[in-house]
Amino acid sequence: MPARPPVKARYRRVMLKLSGEAFQNAKTGESLDPDVLQSIAAQIKKVRALGVQIAIVVGGGNIFRGITAKKCGVDRTTGDYMGMLATVINSLALQSTLESIGVHTRVLTAINMPAVAEPMIRRRAMRHLEKNRVVIFAAGTGNPYFSTDSAAALRASEIGADVLLKATKVDGIYTADPMKEPTATRYKKLTYMDALTQQLKVMDAAAFSLCQENKIPILVFNFFKENEILRAVTGKSVGTLVTE
Repeated sequence: MPARPPVKARYRRVMLKLSGEAFQNAKTGESLDPDVLQSIAAQIKKVRALGVQIAIVVGGGNIFRGITAKKCGVDRTTGDYMGMLATVINSLALQSTLESIGVHTRVLTAINMPAVAEPMIRRRAMRHLEKNRVVIFAAGTGNPYFSTDSAAALRASEIGADVLLKATKVDGIYTADPMKEPTATRYKKLTYMDALTQQLKVMDAAAFSLCQENKIPILVFNFFKENEILRAVTGKSVGTLVTE
């Protein structure tokens, strides 16, 4: 029986955007589930084994959302900084899990905290990627009023990523919320302008606009479907692709 041809990656360098909720235990509500972290790390390791350079931006919604700060009696700006610190916690948790399975990882933060992680310096990030280290960008953009989606689009632009992989719990962008509308249909492909004019909520407008300006395609897919990220980076038809 002839040997199967080796699997080849379509992309050389990718930006993976993970929501903080991805780290939660769906049943107990535990903010950081060790089993979930192990599953995420294992998938990242498989992609890295293909020779793909991986950068990651992690949200902090499993711990704190700046946009909901007002409900806690906290002003929005302070709340956003608290949310940024939550992304640092998640980033350190993911780094520790990745390194426990032999994946060299570096966390770079937009807020200077040298005792915890390296500062966000573009040249340093590029060097880590060239050495095949996974790079996790923490603390968003370092500025309030900007989401971690915007941070992912910004960092993807800075490092010259070939694609922004937006990991979700659904398999792409739909005409309506598929959890609420059973008749909703999935788009296979959209333009940036379609996404902006239709006000599709999968990413914020600033993130879509930045990717459009820098010609970075966005692939929205179900990260939690087995081997879906491998299918995504090898060019298989998954999720919804947003391009020009």
